[in-house]
Amino acid sequence: MLITNLSILVLAGFVGYAVISKVPNTLHTPLMSGTNAIHGIVILGGIILLVEGEAQGFLNDALLLIAVVFGTINVVGGFLVTDRMLDMFKEKPAPAALPEGEES
Repeated sequence: MLITNLSILVLAGFVGYAVISKVPNTLHTPLMSGTNAIHGIVILGGIILLVEGEAQGFLNDALLLIAVVFGTINVVGGFLVTDRMLDMFKEKPAPAALPEGEES
């Protein structure tokens, strides 16, 4: 069972790298939003498992806590990066004109 799970993990890593490396820069923001939604589900699931006590043992609780913390960091960071990228496309206000008689 362990070998099967490790094989799936390694293959998923290769497939993920192959898919992500072919994404053009213009699609980064929409994909980031989708990834944030997925990590929101991971956070919610981890919190539910922690609160209901479904995970048995200290190791499972620790791994769930780490997953919730890292997922939260990823969601917040992803939204900050997406917001910053979208700010680049906003129209900048025109500079204020200097009063007559003043030079810059």
